[in-house]
Amino acid sequence: MMRRQHLLQMVVVLCAVGTVHAQQPDTAQIAQERRQAELDVPKLVEVLELKPGMTVADVGAGLGAMTVVLGHWIGSGRVFATDITEHALRQTREYVKMEGLTNVTVIEGAEAATNLPDACCDAIFLRNVYHHITAVDAFNRSLVASLKPGGRLAIIDLEDRSGGQIPKGVPANRGGHGVPPGIVVDELEAAGLTHIRTAEKWPPGEPTFLALFRK
Repeated sequence: MMRRQHLLQMVVVLCAVGTVHAQQPDTAQIAQERRQAELDVPKLVEVLELKPGMTVADVGAGLGAMTVVLGHWIGSGRVFATDITEHALRQTREYVKMEGLTNVTVIEGAEAATNLPDACCDAIFLRNVYHHITAVDAFNRSLVASLKPGGRLAIIDLEDRSGGQIPKGVPANRGGHGVPPGIVVDELEAAGLTHIRTAEKWPPGEPTFLALFRK
């Protein structure tokens, strides 16, 4: 009986350890995302017309690679990083602290709002996030409110032409696990932004597109 209890305790402990490891980001994944961010940030800086000292928001920051690289680049400016999951928020805060950045503010977002301050940003970008948004109209109004007059918004996302499964709760017109560029343009123009241009395969060579807007 005692041996059986001991075995059960070991199973519980191993399961708990496995859960912790499953929740922790892989070191190799973080390093890979950092390398990719180092390549992509200069391209993003160009399309958003960023300059050191400006304020930019990374909406849906994930593990924080783009946020950290931008934090170093923006200098005396500020980076806002948002996400809706506790794991992503915790990871980004730890990453920012480890990098010694004092110009990054991490904010918990919501399904229907960025939770960014009004008119706080010269530029905002969402990378592989837009196709997950469920409360589209409310969220887009929040994006517009967070931009300064003349500020730029970049949507970087994937169009799913395979007809894959649409994420739970998002509009059915997405056509799969992604979003057509034309729908992005229609929805953000309806929110009050001006469409500047759309570029397929952006960054160059990647399967994602860029839809660029101005307030």
